[in-house]
Amino acid sequence: MLNHLPPLAPFRPRLIQDIKGYNGEKLAKDMGAGATVGIVALPLAMAFAIASGLKPEAGLWTAIIAGFLISALGGTSVQIGGPAGAFIVIVYGIVERYGVANLLIATASAGVLLFLMGLFRLGTLVRYVPVSVVIGFTNGIAVLIALSQVRDWLGLDIARMPGDFFGQIATLTQHVHSVNPYAFSLGVLCVIGLFLWPRLWAVDSQFRRQLDRIETVSALRATSRLPAPVVALVTLSLGSWALSLPVETIGSRFGGIPQSVPAFELPAFSWETVRLLVTPTLTLALLGAIESLLCARVADQLSNTRKHDPNQELMAQGIANVVVPFFGGMPATGTIARTVTNIRSGAVSPVAGMVHAATLAAVVLIAAPLAQHIPLAVLAGVLLFVAWNMGEWREFGRLKHFSNHYRLMMVSTFLVTIVFDLTVAVELGLVMACFLFVRRQSDIFRADVLARHPHQLTYRLYGSLFFGAVAKIDPIVADVEGGPAGVNLMLDATQLISLDTTGLDALEQLHKAVQKRGGHMGIVGLNAQPRSLIERSGFHQRLHTCQ
Repeated sequence: MLNHLPPLAPFRPRLIQDIKGYNGEKLAKDMGAGATVGIVALPLAMAFAIASGLKPEAGLWTAIIAGFLISALGGTSVQIGGPAGAFIVIVYGIVERYGVANLLIATASAGVLLFLMGLFRLGTLVRYVPVSVVIGFTNGIAVLIALSQVRDWLGLDIARMPGDFFGQIATLTQHVHSVNPYAFSLGVLCVIGLFLWPRLWAVDSQFRRQLDRIETVSALRATSRLPAPVVALVTLSLGSWALSLPVETIGSRFGGIPQSVPAFELPAFSWETVRLLVTPTLTLALLGAIESLLCARVADQLSNTRKHDPNQELMAQGIANVVVPFFGGMPATGTIARTVTNIRSGAVSPVAGMVHAATLAAVVLIAAPLAQHIPLAVLAGVLLFVAWNMGEWREFGRLKHFSNHYRLMMVSTFLVTIVFDLTVAVELGLVMACFLFVRRQSDIFRADVLARHPHQLTYRLYGSLFFGAVAKIDPIVADVEGGPAGVNLMLDATQLISLDTTGLDALEQLHKAVQKRGGHMGIVGLNAQPRSLIERSGFHQRLHTCQ
């Protein structure tokens, strides 16, 4: 019996394949790309952690440790791993309800599930999640991320935000009178800067054309290579510090960032706790799998590297998520924005992702004291921009071009994600997808009359006769029972694609109805799958004709 089980997925990190034929030219490209992504990851890692209700160093060391492990052990050549915006809402809810210690246990447990998913070759199952469901919960998460940043963006005097949507709305409304104009100004400048910076340096921009006419601006042109979040972070933090603006900073809220490697520490573990965290664990594992494999597919489309190995990628994600909680980290997955930056910066192998982690570690260990001056309003502005880019808002305008089934799944998943919970939204989306698929397939099946004689009825079956379509056999039964005695029935199955056991039972009931009237029933033109089921059940022996 065990010999018929599919083999386990081999553990073959893409790094082993890509390192063959590796040379100095490829190393130079990976070093440049890794350094660039490391700088980009700095503000995002801190912002994701703070928005999740954690200290900024949790996000930084997750980006460093998980980023290194995912690149070194993963199944893609250019994907960058680390904390992701999609996790913010989930992590904040877990911290709010269960505490940070239980978040670490849930993250490690989710890592075990991710590894097992890859080991048992379940990586391809994620592709069965309908795109309407993915777009729905992605847009919903983007709205919740934006909502969670309103407090720091406006500088509101709120000690702690609740985890639910309506609670956040009510809390923000109650404290809207405490807006800090300095924090709001920094946040607005950050968003405007993030929007304008890449457009300012675009090849066809008027600003760039004017600079091209001047020969003494090479140093100024060099700044065009700096990522917009880094420029906003540095300039606005310096401005806030120089002007001594009365705004909340990383230092005032968290006391700064430790300039050292976090100590290895085992979280308190018990099976009772694990049982309590089943739902959060499943949510983290499912979301991590979906995000990482969607990111890997984007990387495949944008780069010239080998196609990703989904099972190896899940195993690497699992290992990373098992390890980071022991260093106080948060959940990690593939990140689309940093992966795209990595590709556009010239990365050719997983070495770039490992360099990204090393660059980030060097910055943290050397320049950690400077982070205490970063205003939280600036980080909120960065996340608002991330949320805007994360959402696929144009899909709402395109809904009129799609079916009602697509609209229903997308809008329902979007609203349930915002109002209730991502887990509920995905579950609802998948259930609705299954229900609507069954309904659509049942609509496809039909039974048409080919000939009607006093003692002979001939029908042709089209599509799939399964549990959702068996009701369409009832008119044939009624036709037989209402006809003369001794009526024979012939079914033409040349267009019958598939048959399940419920459909087989319907055919057997139809056969009994024909026998009661003293007639015979036959089936001709059977395709491979229906024929196999009919023969295995022994039903073919009871039929007058079966071919």
